[in-house]
Amino acid sequence: MRNSDLRWIAATGILLGVSSQVVAQEASKGKQPEQRPQTLYQKLEAAGATGGPAPRRDLSGSWTGPLTPKMGEVPPLTPMGQARFKQNIPDTFSPSSNDPWITCDPFGFPRSATTETRGIGFAQMPGRIVIMTQYGKIWRTVWMDGRELPKNVGAKGGPDTTLYGFSVGHWDGDYTLVVNTAGLDDKTWLDRRGYPHSSELRVEERYTRVDHDTLTVTITVDDPKTYTKPFVLATNRFKWIPNQEDDEQLCVPSEMIEYRKLVVVPVDQDKVTKK
Repeated sequence: MRNSDLRWIAATGILLGVSSQVVAQEASKGKQPEQRPQTLYQKLEAAGATGGPAPRRDLSGSWTGPLTPKMGEVPPLTPMGQARFKQNIPDTFSPSSNDPWITCDPFGFPRSATTETRGIGFAQMPGRIVIMTQYGKIWRTVWMDGRELPKNVGAKGGPDTTLYGFSVGHWDGDYTLVVNTAGLDDKTWLDRRGYPHSSELRVEERYTRVDHDTLTVTITVDDPKTYTKPFVLATNRFKWIPNQEDDEQLCVPSEMIEYRKLVVVPVDQDKVTKK
């Protein structure tokens, strides 16, 4: 997070309580509320360019997406899942929030694919594909050499769980990359809403290159310890970046500390909502 981002967040927090009044006043005067500048993704999506047919079995390059994907409907949680969900306080305006974001702790996976999804990249190498997430400069190795996911992760004789797990992939036809991930640390969340998961979570990503300039993804999760059935966690859509340049987007702990001093503590939403 850069200083400019911090100032914007602080201003957003301070103005949060009056923004709705301003919009209402403008509407009552017959004026249209001021629109924010379009993002690169919005501009490319509006242009509607396809760039021609998609290359076979190739996602290489940098892609831009919306800030937030389309989130799926979460099925009922198991009793264990409900108990863990109640422990999570994702509201970043709450001083008592335990969202890892407010301390710049790593998102882990699959949250890295459901929060701040403005940019993604792929690098194809012999026997593997590296998926790079713009926010936080995260990379994940997806093994394409036919190996299986490790067994007994987190158990005696097996490897330890990790924040981003172990991933293997294969091509489904010429235009869809399927990635399966397991061995995920259960301290992380599925998304910014605070939904939990166990170490038995399995995640499937399906990346489909619709044409040269368009990439879609569907993320499905299966965690019988936490949810009563598998479900689609999120879907997203990315556009090819013409100049292949991307931004640096980092969460900086010192700046998050200032954000909490400037916004979270003065607002003290816990007192207002009596939580």
